Amino acid sequence: MRKLTQYFLQGVLLVAPVAILIYIVYSIFKTVDGWLTNNLDSFIGFKIPGLGILILFIFLTVLGFIGETTLFRPLKKLVQRLIERIPVLNLLYSSLNDLFSAFVGKEKKFNVPVKVLFNAENNLWKMGFVTRETMQEIGNKELSAVYFPHSYNFSGELYLVPSERVIKIDISPAEAMKFIVSGGVTTL
Repeated sequence: MRKLTQYFLQGVLLVAPVAILIYIVYSIFKTVDGWLTNNLDSFIGFKIPGLGILILFIFLTVLGFIGETTLFRPLKKLVQRLIERIPVLNLLYSSLNDLFSAFVGKEKKFNVPVKVLFNAENNLWKMGFVTRETMQEIGNKELSAVYFPHSYNFSGELYLVPSERVIKIDISPAEAMKFIVSGGVTTL
């Protein structure tokens, strides 16, 4: 029973950040789209399809721009410090923040696509991304940290593998991610 509870909580931690983000974006969209439908339609006399999505895109882009300005940075740091004091919220926020910065932040982490030999006897390989060239921090220079995204899922696994089994492949990180997430259905 204890293991079952542990698995359930692990599942919640995997799903919660994505679900919360989707819920927030959906709620903002519904609010903006509802306001536009109620107010703008009667003002101009006709409905403009997709206007809610366009407004939401512009709003989030402007918000991202404001978040990078010098005036907003102190407020951003204050909010981050407050979030760090709330245990569950801190876990969710830091996980989402790390994930998004790994894909689209200034220090992209998934930019070295590789293939790793997992079973030499059967010549089985797995595609992933090097996140650390060496694991010197844990006293093991001959290991590399390689992240393997799951196909058709927003999750993955991190393996520490012998560096000699890691071979960089000459494709873009976006192509590699698309290939892996699609389960190998898309072409390279």
